[in-house]
Amino acid sequence: MTNPEPTKAQLESAAGTFAMLSAPVRLHLVSLAAQGEYDVGTLAERVGVSIATASQHLGKLRLAGIITARREGRRHIYTVDDPHVLNLVDQIFEHIAPDGSLAPDPPRRTRPPHTD
Repeated sequence: MTNPEPTKAQLESAAGTFAMLSAPVRLHLVSLAAQGEYDVGTLAERVGVSIATASQHLGKLRLAGIITARREGRRHIYTVDDPHVLNLVDQIFEHIAPDGSLAPDPPRRTRPPHTD
């Protein structure tokens, strides 16, 4: 069964999500937050940017609904808990090899014939 053609609203929302993920710093932040819970200082250090830069990107990702944050004392803890976003991030890095080239496609699964 194929998916129906996306609506204009779906296309615009999807384009916005991909635009958010088009910046390498934001994609790196999402990739890390998809692996666990981190505060902004840890994320900034891992990504190699200032805390101010990481905070700015995290704010945009949060507004877009890509990551979530919770308060823990004075700190904000960031994570990705949406299974759709987790799947999207997994798929991106399964598609791109570590050297930046396209990863080889996995063997195609054949679908069983449709019977009524």
